[in-house]
Amino acid sequence: MSDLSLNTASRNDLRNVAIVAHVDHGKTTLVDAMLKQTHAFAAHGDVAERVMDSGDLEREKGITILAKNTTVAYSGPSANGLEMTINVIDTPGHADFGGEVERGLSMVDGVVLLVDSSEGPLPQTRFVLRKALAAKLPVILLVNKTDRPDARIDEVVAESMDLLLGLASDMADEVPDLDLDAVLNVPVVYASGKLGRASLTQPDNGAAPDSEDLEPLFQTIIEHIPAPKYNPEGVLQAHVTNLDASPFLGRLALLRIFNGTLTKGQTVAWARADGTMKSVKITELLATKALTRVPAESAGPGEIVAVAGIEDITIGETLTDLENPQPLPLITVDPPAISMTIGINTSPLAGRVKGHKVTARQVKDRLDKELVGNVSLNVLPTERPDAWEVQGRGELALSILVEQMRREGFELTVGKPQVVTKLVDGKVNEPMEHMTIDVPEEYLGGVTQLLAARKGRMVNMANHGTGWCRMEFIVPARGLIGFRTRFMTDTRGAGIAASLAEGYEPWHGPIEYRNNGSIVADRSGVVTPFAMIKLQERMNFFVQPTSEVYEGMIVGENSRADDMDVNITKEKQLTNMRAASSDTFENMTPPRNLTLEESLEFAREDECVEVTPEAIRIRKVILNAGDRAKQYRARAKA
Repeated sequence: MSDLSLNTASRNDLRNVAIVAHVDHGKTTLVDAMLKQTHAFAAHGDVAERVMDSGDLEREKGITILAKNTTVAYSGPSANGLEMTINVIDTPGHADFGGEVERGLSMVDGVVLLVDSSEGPLPQTRFVLRKALAAKLPVILLVNKTDRPDARIDEVVAESMDLLLGLASDMADEVPDLDLDAVLNVPVVYASGKLGRASLTQPDNGAAPDSEDLEPLFQTIIEHIPAPKYNPEGVLQAHVTNLDASPFLGRLALLRIFNGTLTKGQTVAWARADGTMKSVKITELLATKALTRVPAESAGPGEIVAVAGIEDITIGETLTDLENPQPLPLITVDPPAISMTIGINTSPLAGRVKGHKVTARQVKDRLDKELVGNVSLNVLPTERPDAWEVQGRGELALSILVEQMRREGFELTVGKPQVVTKLVDGKVNEPMEHMTIDVPEEYLGGVTQLLAARKGRMVNMANHGTGWCRMEFIVPARGLIGFRTRFMTDTRGAGIAASLAEGYEPWHGPIEYRNNGSIVADRSGVVTPFAMIKLQERMNFFVQPTSEVYEGMIVGENSRADDMDVNITKEKQLTNMRAASSDTFENMTPPRNLTLEESLEFAREDECVEVTPEAIRIRKVILNAGDRAKQYRARAKA
């Protein structure tokens, strides 16, 4: 990242490597095994599974959301008597968190591309690999889960090599000095992260690797990932690649040192994103040891450390020499494709619970705080002072942000996700996605029909003869809003779908997201079982009996296409006549409890989602039925 041509030295006791893969292919489990086998944890320590997925949401969803680093201290046979440090960056496998991948790759000198022995390379594999090749990082291919009963190791290695070749030829124009021979001369390691075993010889399909531990993987990393290079006469250059916080030290900046030495108490130049320079003091320097941060006196080139004492530092900025400052270029990320409006809760039930965060200032401060650590988000003002447009890489990334805010006690109104368009030659262009879908053969027709309705076009289809088909589509990003729920229903939960940004194309025209209308409450009150039983034949409900509702709140889904206003608070008229048959609640259909993602997918353009720590409700933007009717008529005239 700096001019190393004049005088270059390397740190042979150090390796910086990122583990990149598609969601659920086993990155975090493999990192667990690497830490355990290098005795990173105390013998009596109680270590959770997937120890790198430290966030509550990461554990619940089973995915990595934030890029994190850990340090493996290796002194095995391949270390040649040295005490080697391997810095491992665990990156997310989901393209929605692409900003995390981009900054994770800015810290390392090579990548381990991890591929499932059955599923093979998938869209996110392509996404992270493209980023690695653009940064000219050497690649190690690791085929994981070789002990899966449906493993097809030969085909997966061939598919991965084809992917590498295809990407290298695609990128020949973008990266003119890309070394094709080096790209294709990729070492292959076969592993089972769960068993903590790796091998350089290919096992049979469904069999575990023949080695007893991960030594072959450590050997390959040390041989094929280059040691960090630096200029011994160069000035200090340390790049901020991540942020963290400590209750005692305040904000921590995670740095990769490219040149020079950083010491505790040193005064350095802080090169800010706006081009200005400021003199700051390093009050605390922390090195990473396994998963804990330990105080250090100094750190040299190639090391990844954390520093405290700089309150407003952000990702992409540089700490450099005071006398001769040489800042590094800022980290660039792909532009956002999806936006949603996030504002204060404006429903009649807002602010009922003491202690909830309901003011515009609190919401704005929280969004500004998110911008500090999330390089792929944008927050823009809207016409209203209490609502902001938040742009991100995908629907999942934005819904994760809303879910985190909900758990922190915020009450919000969230609009339906929209796509971020751009003008090209005077025409509106919209973001496209490359969708890869694996489904059992019997659902082939239904899935094709579903994507055709969302303006998707099939570009490839393959049948491996295992009863499963793989289809690839190019589909507008807005066609995938609300797609996942329908897809999982249509394939009975068996389908696997993943998508990747595929550039921009001219606007594809209107897309019908939902065939069914909404059932809207026409008054405030409490839901009665009597009203639900009378209405349930033509709708299904999202509310429970005794729930509180208000006018304009959506309480269910209509069996027909149009919206319907109903009185769901109607009570049974009491008379002194004995009824021949009492009401039976046994045959009342249980309501559907929608998650936050399902609620955002269900909402139409004239609807929004009310999010509070206790409840998630869907409502009309205009609550009064008369006002809504006026607006529809005005729109029809226009």
